[in-house]
Formats: sequence, structure tokens, C-alpha cells
Amino acid sequence: MGPRLVVKNLGIKPYTETWQAMKRFTDSRDENTADEFWFVEHPPVYTLGQAGKIEHLLNIVEIPVVHSDRGGQVTYHGPGQLVCYLLMDIRRLQLGVRDLVTLIEQSIVQLIDSYGVLAEAKPEAPGVYVDGRKLAALGLRIRKGCSYHGLSLNVDMDLDPFSNINPCGYEGLEVIDMKRLGIERPMAEVIEQLTEILIQQIGYDGDPRMRAL
Repeated sequence: MGPRLVVKNLGIKPYTETWQAMKRFTDSRDENTADEFWFVEHPPVYTLGQAGKIEHLLNIVEIPVVHSDRGGQVTYHGPGQLVCYLLMDIRRLQLGVRDLVTLIEQSIVQLIDSYGVLAEAKPEAPGVYVDGRKLAALGLRIRKGCSYHGLSLNVDMDLDPFSNINPCGYEGLEVIDMKRLGIERPMAEVIEQLTEILIQQIGYDGDPRMRAL
């Protein structure tokens, strides 16, 4: 039997290409398929969730807009932002959707707290915040009892494109990244530490097999 979890670092990949690959993976998996975490950075793109309202895109710019099948409103992805796609059989893990959201948020909070910065989740607004500024966003889709999409964590990125949107549908919401909070860590280190915390929080057994796609 293969590992219960496979962790992949995809590097920089276009959003739509990665999204379609997630859908294919989810549609083709069965009860014996190992779960996977995909870590990736995307070229600049705005994405609208299933209920996303175009009026939350405030300015027309050259950055492409993709209508996605995840939950949530509008967000921005770009270089220097760590995206983790969580391709998990939540039925097998006996997790509800709210449970999964909480575990993801608490994993990010634990990561940021480990750097000496106090982070928090907000029940009324999914994501992770520092002093009211949004550091990480969540957006999930559940199909056949399995999750895809996941989280985005701002590590060291150009935050200007967020000024063209109401981030996650919230007017005037300020966005921050780890570097501006005084946390300067290589992306590879953040991936490693976040992986370890997610494994602990979710309850996977054993060490994942790291491999590139």
C-alpha cells in the first residue's frame, strides 16, 4: 500500500492548468488513493469563487481574471505567495468541512506564532489575520467526499494588486505578508514547516514522501 499522503512542490505553475489538474485528480481517485498536498506559486491572476461578485473587482487591469469553482469571493495570486492545494479524502479522515477549515486556519496560526507573531482566525471571515490585516486566505471545493483547492499564504510578494479588489469580498480590508511582519524565511523552509504542522493537525501517520510532479 502506498503512503497516505504525498507532498509535491510544483514550483511556479499557471492557475488554470493547476486547477484543471486538481479536478482530474479528484475525479479519478478512489478509496485507496493517497491524499496529496500541492505547493505552488502562480503567475499574477485574480480568481473569483463560485459565489464571487464581479463588483468586488474594482479596477480593470491587465492581470487575468479566472472564474473558479472554489468557495469564497475574489482574491489575488502572484509570485511570492505560497499556495497549498489540499487534495484530501475527508470522508476517510472523518472530517467535516468546518473541521477542515478550522484545521487549516489553526495550522497557519501555529506557523506564524512559531515566528513570534500573533495571528488569529475569525469565525465570521475565513482566513488568518494579524492585527486585522489578512495574511492568508482559504477557498475549498468538496466533490465525492474529497477536497481540492486550499489555502494561500502571503510570504514575500507585491501586494499592490490587492488594491484593485475587495479582498475576499471585504471592502477596505488590508492585506499583509510575512516579510512586512518581519518574518523573512526562504519559501522552501515555509513549505517544510507548514507541511509538518498540517500533518500534525490533520492527523496523518508517518512521514510523507516528498517528490516533484
